[in-house]
Amino acid sequence: MIKHDDIRGQRRSAGTYASKKEAEKAWQCAEVKVSEGRTGEPARGRQRFQDYVENTWLPNHEMEASTREGYTYTIYKHIMPEFGRMRMVDILPEHVRAWIAKLKKRGMKPVTIRCTKIILSAIFTTALEDQVTFLHPCRGVKAPPVVRKPLKIVTPEQFDDIYHALPDGTFRLLTETEIESGLRWGELSELRPKDLNLRTRILTVSRTVVELNPKFHPDGGHFLVKDYPKDKEYRRFKLSAQMAEKLEDHIRTAGLTRDDLLFQMPPQDKPRARITEIPDPATLGRTESNDKGRT
Repeated sequence: MIKHDDIRGQRRSAGTYASKKEAEKAWQCAEVKVSEGRTGEPARGRQRFQDYVENTWLPNHEMEASTREGYTYTIYKHIMPEFGRMRMVDILPEHVRAWIAKLKKRGMKPVTIRCTKIILSAIFTTALEDQVTFLHPCRGVKAPPVVRKPLKIVTPEQFDDIYHALPDGTFRLLTETEIESGLRWGELSELRPKDLNLRTRILTVSRTVVELNPKFHPDGGHFLVKDYPKDKEYRRFKLSAQMAEKLEDHIRTAGLTRDDLLFQMPPQDKPRARITEIPDPATLGRTESNDKGRT
């Protein structure tokens, strides 16, 4: 058995050979790889994809809790059934192309295929950088094109119908604040009186909250508050005078302190029905007339 020094100066086996000449050639090649920075061991590439993902990639990859939840679901739903039992070194671009073709044949939307491929590519990018593999099977493999559809803009009439369908008080104020500020749900839900300067009408967005499966929450909870917005940068903008006045009146009437949630969910006897699509003003009046007729 011949040995060589690895990158940490530790003695490593280069294998067992039949002759001294073959053994010397092996340790020389091994040390050349170390000097070139190619310190990976072939045995690492022979591990199964599932073992690498579960034991190395998922536990050590830095990502947001909500991202980890989404990645984990996608990996076990769409990626692991195809590649889980394959060895890392055996996965080639042709296998990724065949996998994408299968997803497309099953009717998966192009945007979902693209996002799923991004996750697989992230796994192999890490494996390549860590020299688990020396080939990136996702490079050069194309996913179906994603067509960007125009956004559907709510008309003033539709907003008015939605607004008046909401109960008075907090829900309507929350909706008005959302329309004027354009905040994400998590940012809007985490607003507190201390984030609004009533004198200058400047609103600072410095936190967000995400909803998680408890097994992905650090403390096993349902909501996780992050001390930074989604784009990891505080934002500041000025509200209109009438919006600032409404929020000031709400804070005073509700007796909120600086650290209280600005929009607190009132107690409910039963869950409210969700609005799944924007109502059409043309049909809304007709539906209400039919309902009155049935009563």
